[in-house]
Parts: sequence; structure tokens; C-alpha cells
Amino acid sequence: MKLSLGFSPCPNDTFIFDAMIHGKIDTEGLEFEVILGDVEELNQRAFRGDLDITKLSFHAFAHLTATYCLLDAGSALGRNCGPLLIAKTPKSAEEIEAGKIAIPGKYTTANFLLNLAFPKAQHKEEVLFSEIEGAVMHDKVDAGLIIHENRFTYQDKGLVKLMDLGEYWESTTGMPIPLGGIVANRQLEPQILETVNRVLQRSVEYAFANPKSALPYIRQHAQEMEEEVMYAHINLYVNEFSRNLGKEGKAAVQYLFDKAVQLGQIPVLESSVFLHPFEEVQ
Repeated sequence: MKLSLGFSPCPNDTFIFDAMIHGKIDTEGLEFEVILGDVEELNQRAFRGDLDITKLSFHAFAHLTATYCLLDAGSALGRNCGPLLIAKTPKSAEEIEAGKIAIPGKYTTANFLLNLAFPKAQHKEEVLFSEIEGAVMHDKVDAGLIIHENRFTYQDKGLVKLMDLGEYWESTTGMPIPLGGIVANRQLEPQILETVNRVLQRSVEYAFANPKSALPYIRQHAQEMEEEVMYAHINLYVNEFSRNLGKEGKAAVQYLFDKAVQLGQIPVLESSVFLHPFEEVQ
């Protein structure tokens, strides 16, 4: 059976999916049609229901829980790994909220966290994540919200950090920050969903056990990135929560959604967002 699979070309995604799309593990008869896209492109495809399995921002997923369920493995959660708000020079909170801010997408978790930290910030412009640093440097915007590998490069370009939104989340909640997860379409038969879940967990475990195996595939999609930066990126976003969300990971995701409902940013959730209901987590 062939399933469509969407993920980004970023090192953390190519790292965890390499084994399952290149036959390095038992896929239990599943084949995958890979669709690569940046985070907001994948979010928009998910809104159209285009993909059987996809990486998805948790903010976008909060609007799509009737269509998709969250798998146990592959999620990007952690500490000290949140999006960064950057600028050319330091700014006060008032200046940040009054200025124009480049964001990587309306439905990114990064934008949701920005809303929490700076609720009065209304002047936002959606920019491809890889072009946000340039927009700040060329004064197209007053500040930029960066994700992925850009957190390792902004200082080299003379830019400064205004706030680490991951630190903001952690200091106010005490929980790891949920950034993105791997979801599967609920229209797939239950046994297929379970098979996908097992195969993904197997792929993540293979990646941990053989960290250099995926290097050619990672480099294919990150040609301008130094190997040191590639693995710094992977180490930041791929961790024990990527193996399995577990109780702590699922609690953080649920809290994020509960907070979003409370603030009126997402609709009330009518069912569990997880493939395996929260109470089943051991």
C-alpha cells in the first residue's frame, strides 16, 4: 500500500524519515510517496486533506484534529529549542508590538507562541522561514521570528535575539515546548494507522542507532549547511520525545491545545487528538 508522506527538507525530518523511505527497516508492506515542503506549505496541504501522513505544526493541528490524529513517534518537542524573535538592534516590548514582524506562517506554533508573548503585536507578514533573516537585515521588517537552522546562523549575520519564545513557554508552564508532530489521516483504516505508527517508531529508532546512515539524504536537502550545523539542528529537535511522546510529551501537547482554546485561538476539541488516547499512555 502506498501512502503520501509530507515532511520538510530540514535535517531533523530527513534524519527520522530516511530509514522508512529508503527501505532500511521493515515497513510491513507500506510504501511512501514523499512530498517535501516548508512548514507552512505542509500546514496548508493538511488543511486541504491532501496527505495521508505529514509533519504538522501543533498550532495548525489544533484546527485539524477531526481529520488527523497524532502518532506516538516523530514529534519535535524539547527544551531550549523554541523559535527566536530577532532584530538588527535591541527593542523594548512596546517597540516589538508596534513594529512589523516577519513570521514563518500564520498556523505555525512559532506564531502561536508569539501571540502569547506579545498579544498586542498585530503587524505581521508571512515570509518563507529561510528568508526571514534577510527580511530583517534589509529593513523590510522590524523583527523576525526564526525557526529551524536559522537559530544557529542569525548571530553570524549581526542580528540580535529579542526573545527566545521556547524559554518564555518553559518559564511560564514548566513544560517542554511542542513545536510539530507527525499526524495521520483518520480516514485510514485503524490497522493501517497502527502499522504507520510502528514503522515510524522503527525509523526513528534506526536513526538513533545509526546516526550517520542518513547523512547523504540529509546533505542532499541541506547542501549549503555545514555538517556540524546539520547535527546541531538534529540534536536540538530529535530527542526522547521523538522516540515516543509518553505522558510528559502528551501532557505538553494537551496543555498547548487547552491554552489555545482558552484564548479563543482554536475551536473546542471534541475528541482525543492522539492515536492512542492520553489515558492509555503507560
